[in-house]
Amino acid sequence: MKFAHLRVEGQSTPRLAVTIGDAALFLDEVMEDAPRDLQEMLEQGDAGFERVRAHVDNARANSISLTPIEELRHSSAVLRPPQIIAIGANYAAHSSELKLRSETAATVFSLWPNSLTGHESTVTWPKDLATQVDYEAEVGVIIGRAARNVSVKNALDYVFGYTVVNDITARDLQFSEAQWSRCKSFDGFTPTGPIVVTADEIGDPQNLWLTTHVDGRILQDASSGDMVRTVAEIIAFLSSTSTLLPGTLISTGSPGGAGYSRKPQVFLRDGSTVTVSVDKIGYLTTYCREI
Repeated sequence: MKFAHLRVEGQSTPRLAVTIGDAALFLDEVMEDAPRDLQEMLEQGDAGFERVRAHVDNARANSISLTPIEELRHSSAVLRPPQIIAIGANYAAHSSELKLRSETAATVFSLWPNSLTGHESTVTWPKDLATQVDYEAEVGVIIGRAARNVSVKNALDYVFGYTVVNDITARDLQFSEAQWSRCKSFDGFTPTGPIVVTADEIGDPQNLWLTTHVDGRILQDASSGDMVRTVAEIIAFLSSTSTLLPGTLISTGSPGGAGYSRKPQVFLRDGSTVTVSVDKIGYLTTYCREI
């Protein structure tokens, strides 16, 4: 199944929907007590998900009318996650181009919830604060049930689904400070979406292709199979010390091709359009404005 948070133009409150082709089925139109967002559904456990599936199957069997997605606006593919965890330097090419050390353990940091935004949103930043704003295509992992001290072998059993993440980064801040959270957590610097695809439709998360287009130019083009640490290894590592709660978003790192390392460098500017994609999930577009 494919889930999205969508809203009618002019509305501020997104509604949880299942996307079917180029159309959306709003759950609150077919369920009296529909979950208000993906987080609420995940907190209801397997029973909550199966209840949603049953209502969707019934609606489709009865040819319930759908809303064309082109008439709707996207919000972040995840809302109210208990944690947003990012993994740094998880592709050898990206580590090398940014001259980052490959540590024995994974590099882990948090992204702040104010950074979440949706497909086709406009992201702004103060030009007197950041002039080296970069893109990073990443596979986002959504945890479906509480994971504590799980093995690599069983780790993928705890994944609900996957989404696309653009881990936008102010490089000038990143390399002037001892931590990475602030430079990546400007308002809107973590676009996610356009949808969350359940794990059964993805299969092997190490067999996905990531691309980044900036103003029509392909700047990243790589396989998730190039990760230093697999999705399963990341989940096992994180769960060894902390319980990963349902709805936790893990951004698994970016492949090579970052704008900072290019000669000449390529940064997001006022008026830039950046689209990152992961096959089997979709395209996530962000519009950029300096203020």
